[in-house]
Amino acid sequence: MVRDDFLFFDRNADWEIICRRLPHWSQPGVVTFVTWRLFDSLPIAAIRQIEIELVALCRAEGLDPNRDLKEQLREFSESRRSRLVLKMFKIRDRYLDQGFGACYLATPTCAKTVMDSLLQFDGDRYILTDAIIMPNHVHFLCAFRGETSLLNQCTEWKRFTARKINRHLGRSGEFWQVDQFDHLVRSEEHFEALKKYIADNPRTANLAPGTYLHYERAKRSTTRIT
Repeated sequence: MVRDDFLFFDRNADWEIICRRLPHWSQPGVVTFVTWRLFDSLPIAAIRQIEIELVALCRAEGLDPNRDLKEQLREFSESRRSRLVLKMFKIRDRYLDQGFGACYLATPTCAKTVMDSLLQFDGDRYILTDAIIMPNHVHFLCAFRGETSLLNQCTEWKRFTARKINRHLGRSGEFWQVDQFDHLVRSEEHFEALKKYIADNPRTANLAPGTYLHYERAKRSTTRIT
């Protein structure tokens, strides 16, 4: 794959929704914003507060939190639905930025393991344009060849990195949260906004230099942990 291969979401083209714990929308060649988090990154108290904020957001948008949200969202325009999904994501991400959990990815070797894995098949199986490895979560923008490629590749990435990092840390058991957040990018403007979100994440989380790892394809470089 090359940069010109990836597209933005087109409702009139073939697309698929794969339902696991969360619905995952996919469309061949469309760049997707993906977030993973570590298994211990959101304690129960934070999850409860997130739920309170999500309910308040739904009510502010005219939605009934006691009814099926997906059914209600079908009445929204594509742009309004997309904006609401991202607002919900940012509520969760704000709590991730507080640095709960063991924050294994603040360790340089662990962060490099994840970044190297993301880059391993770049340009072949997928195109990775941007990525940020935060202490307890990861964001990246990536375009995949087919509808099932995203989830299959993410499963491979997470299985490989969990095994390697656990071995390095001398631990066993859970490493990543099972599910993930992924969102199809709708336009060039949307894409540029998400690139900026990724690049700004360390600053918004008040991270010191050396506690994160950033990659931007346009610059063909990584900001290495020192």
